[in-house]
Amino acid sequence: MKKLVLALAFLMSVTLVAQEGYFTTYNFTVEPQNEGTVLNLIKDYFSTHKIEGVTVSLWENHFRDSGNNFTHGIVFSGSLEAMGRQYSNDGGSEWMLFITQVNQHVKEGFSAAMGTRQMSWGDMTVQYPVQNYYIVQVDNADAFRTAYEKYHSSAVRKGWMNMYGRFTTGIGPDGGSHWAITGYKDFKSAMGGSNAVLTEAERSARDKAWNTFRETNGGAKLVRSGTRILLGQW
Repeated sequence: MKKLVLALAFLMSVTLVAQEGYFTTYNFTVEPQNEGTVLNLIKDYFSTHKIEGVTVSLWENHFRDSGNNFTHGIVFSGSLEAMGRQYSNDGGSEWMLFITQVNQHVKEGFSAAMGTRQMSWGDMTVQYPVQNYYIVQVDNADAFRTAYEKYHSSAVRKGWMNMYGRFTTGIGPDGGSHWAITGYKDFKSAMGGSNAVLTEAERSARDKAWNTFRETNGGAKLVRSGTRILLGQW
């Protein structure tokens, strides 16, 4: 695959508020000896060159299966208007220099996609640097949305957040029309999951609600999952 042309990003950032947001995604692989250089190049550029209303996030794709084996993703996310400005701005010579420098240290590109974030739950004013992501193939989008939002609106949430959305283009041959992310403040919280902070009664209620979601979601199949770590956000 040709080297990444950094146009935009991986999944979603965690700083958007509850209304629908938009994202584009490019995932890529960097050799270990070049990771620090790529991080510094991205940090230096987007610390001073960023479209208002767009959040830029760089992630490490930490836990991943062999078919999902890229190392990093960079995310641009925001409102439709802000993302439109992002794409309409060519960046001039400084952008081209940045692209050239980064591509010198990127081994290969992996994938690209575009989509929306439809809803979130939890305190979205704080960062959740460790996030488990799930790619799902949904048969009935309307039924899935109704069931998923009903389930998460009833869930007890202590120190973690969840958000979900759909891909509009860039879907792979194995499917994956929708995505969901559960974010935690640290690895301990991510490893323990919600069970570690819920009482027995809360777990029982959550399990009952989950079973209802599975029965009413219109048909959904997990395509893949993984864990990503936030390296920087601008």
